[in-house]
Amino acid sequence: ISNLPGKLADCSSNDPHETELFIVEGDSAGGSAKSGRNREFQAILPIRGKILNVEKASMDKILANEEIRSLFTAMGTGFGADFDVNKARYQKLVIMTDADVDGAHIRTLLLTLIYRYMKPVLEAGYVYIAQPPIYGVKVGSEVKEYIQPGVNQEEELQLALERYSEGRSKPSIQRYKGLGEMDDHQLWETTMNPEHRLMARVSVDDAAEADKIFDMLMGDRVEPRREFIEENAVYSTLDV
Repeated sequence: ISNLPGKLADCSSNDPHETELFIVEGDSAGGSAKSGRNREFQAILPIRGKILNVEKASMDKILANEEIRSLFTAMGTGFGADFDVNKARYQKLVIMTDADVDGAHIRTLLLTLIYRYMKPVLEAGYVYIAQPPIYGVKVGSEVKEYIQPGVNQEEELQLALERYSEGRSKPSIQRYKGLGEMDDHQLWETTMNPEHRLMARVSVDDAAEADKIFDMLMGDRVEPRREFIEENAVYSTLDV
């Protein structure tokens, strides 16, 4: 394997069956993840900003992109004709981005990249999306409960507020827009600790759908993009 990327904080275990690689949005959250992780089996690769849009990029440009090269080098699978999923250094590749529109965009960029150039990793079931909390219910300065994103998140939030409203205590809501808003201990407890965390495994179909939508939104054809936006505009919730 070529030299591992300098920004990778690798784990001490060499057993791919137990190791996990977290791709973390931003250097701030990357720093917290490095401090909070279990160094035995969790590796951290921070990425800066939005990675290259592989939809419109030439192969030369893709291979010249530092963030993409770092990911392939860290995984150890090779690239293109040399790709070998059996050489994967981690059997969990976890995308960990902010719970906002930019985070969703970065997640889609990564899924498109993985679908197009690392498909065997998807087929093997190695790709996951971390589910960091969207709310924290606080009493005073202490966070009593975290609420994960999901269809019932508002209902769960209301129930938690009621639970901690007894007596004279007045709970408050902390809204987490970014991973960087949590310290290393909170990030570990809510998002990285195998005993407590929620993660969504990404199927080939999930990634294919992301790729299809991305092709529509970022490709050169205007008409399908306009139709998609018009059909879905009413359902979009912008987190601003």
